[in-house]
Amino acid sequence: MPKSPSAEKESAREPVPFGPGSVLWDTMGLYTSAIAGNGVFILQVMHPAIGTVVDRLSSFRTDPLGRAARSFASVQTWVYGGEAAIEEGRRLREMHKPLSAVDEDGNRHHALSAEPWAWVHLTGFYAAVTASRYFAPAPLTPDEEQQVFDEFMNLGRILRVPERMLPKTIPDYWDYFDDMVANTLVPHKVAHEVLAQMGQVPPNVPGPLRPAVAPLSAAGGRLGRLITVGTLPAEARRKLGVSWTASDERRLKVAGQLIGRSTPLLPERVRYMPIAYRARQAARARERLERTLAQRPM
Repeated sequence: MPKSPSAEKESAREPVPFGPGSVLWDTMGLYTSAIAGNGVFILQVMHPAIGTVVDRLSSFRTDPLGRAARSFASVQTWVYGGEAAIEEGRRLREMHKPLSAVDEDGNRHHALSAEPWAWVHLTGFYAAVTASRYFAPAPLTPDEEQQVFDEFMNLGRILRVPERMLPKTIPDYWDYFDDMVANTLVPHKVAHEVLAQMGQVPPNVPGPLRPAVAPLSAAGGRLGRLITVGTLPAEARRKLGVSWTASDERRLKVAGQLIGRSTPLLPERVRYMPIAYRARQAARARERLERTLAQRPM
């Protein structure tokens, strides 16, 4: 029997800001965490409601780099912002409240409807597990996977995902995820556009620079498409009509091994995005201050 709104409110847990010691603190701020970004975005816009709202209202066509920068800054705030993470969750809810759009069949979709709002967040756990399999120095252990799951559920509370939409266990999550991919996601035109954009020069690059940028965009697009298509679930690839061969899988694994082995060798300033790097610096400074205070003469 479904819980009443009051019962659900009573059972909902309050979100807790992240800090040192959490898996997301060590992983979410890595530049390599952005590798699966396009794949996650495609999974999100394959949801009919999300695809429609993005199609009508998003700047992904006219300012793809700016949209990505804003999205990553928000994600960094969720994990590294401390109490600001809680406020960021509220801000995002308020920002999305008025967003709705009508699809080609005349159906109106709202950005804050429970199912699409939850799907946007819950694709993140799939991305984390998949990224660890391909791009981390070692895959997640069962204990680490459980910790990541628990942390993503806490992140869902920061983003004000309704408690009833958060899976209780990892098996519950995969049942939910597989059902969504099989029975809810569609080959939305926005997903096809995102794939088609890979390798193209972003539209807001100035004209005089476009010839110089084009070869870099083409090379990055080939790698980006390999990673994006390869990290999608097989059923999502089937729905989109994109092929994936054994040779593609081998190429992805080689690229992933290179990324996974080389990333830990880089300086922290290079590995982490700016918000994450500054937050990690600040946390260490705070720990040093607390040790000094604990050792002060009394």
